[in-house]
Amino acid sequence: MNNSKSSAAPIDLRSDTVTRPSQGMRQAMANAEVGDDVMGEDPTVNRLEEMIAEMFGHESAVLACSGTQSNQMGVRVHCIPGDELLIHETGHIFNFEGGAAAALSGVSIRTLPGARGMLDLAELDGKVRVNDQHFCRTRLVCLENTTNLGGGCVYSLDQMQRVSEWAMEHQLKRHLDGARVFNAIVAGGYSAREIGQHFDTISICFSKGLGCPFGSMLTGSREDIAKARRIRKIFGGAMRQSGIVAAAALYALEHNVDRLAEDHRNAQVLADGLRTIDGITDVPTKIETNLVFFQLAPHVGTAVQFAGAMREKGILIGPMGGQRVRMVTHLDVSADDIQTILSATRDCFATGFANRPTTGKGPFSR
Repeated sequence: MNNSKSSAAPIDLRSDTVTRPSQGMRQAMANAEVGDDVMGEDPTVNRLEEMIAEMFGHESAVLACSGTQSNQMGVRVHCIPGDELLIHETGHIFNFEGGAAAALSGVSIRTLPGARGMLDLAELDGKVRVNDQHFCRTRLVCLENTTNLGGGCVYSLDQMQRVSEWAMEHQLKRHLDGARVFNAIVAGGYSAREIGQHFDTISICFSKGLGCPFGSMLTGSREDIAKARRIRKIFGGAMRQSGIVAAAALYALEHNVDRLAEDHRNAQVLADGLRTIDGITDVPTKIETNLVFFQLAPHVGTAVQFAGAMREKGILIGPMGGQRVRMVTHLDVSADDIQTILSATRDCFATGFANRPTTGKGPFSR
């Protein structure tokens, strides 16, 4: 299933957003039947939207350009300027979407702690503001499944249900950032429909583990998605012959969902190997999906220095700032590549990299 790559091409672990469409996906895109999606006349888009809505047990869905856009469409659907949403302090909507909730919708964000990037009742209880003109109105609770900075962790159905029932009890709307929701489905052993029942809207991304060049989806009630279409237009995201994009997503849903388990296995092998290297710490024993986070001991160098040393060996990784590193497995990373990565890592630690320059990119948002 891995895409072919030349011997000179780097092994790229910075994110699963770097995946490239396979030949089969490219062919599906080239052959896509298209129309004007803004006019509701693109048959491939319509088919994808109907499929995703049915899959998650929602009434409707709308195609978006990106996960950030579909998340922000969800925020705007549920909130008006002056409202507040609750989210984990590591949540993507808060950290990596350019302040869009405030800039586009006038919405405040209240961040909460929680283990592994997750919220539960202990963190949420008492956080709904009283109905008083001095305070913003708490309106929305947002979860992220899988978690990103939380380490690729997967919510259990029970935990999602607890949060959902708490939100409904407090008259709050519920949005799920499902950037890697199919990773959660494969790892969690539950269905899309079982997730869908606990949220008013879900943002679903196709450009990560599913291997599409771009595209996302927002699902929800017929009324909410009709509103989201207007918001998509306001945000500049209405597309025309976007069946080309939808065809890639349809191909991915048919071919690239079950194989996510391979990425999860590769991530576990990677973590097990990293744990044996002196100077690497805090590697989780159990890797739930395809994200591997770890720390570098201070004396060996920084994450940026390590990334520079690995780049010279043809391997791209994600320095997250300070000593923290992220590696992400995906369909362009094979089991053989994992062994190459571990060998290169051992070489870097054997030769040292603490004297390298300390400037560089990071952290990576997705």
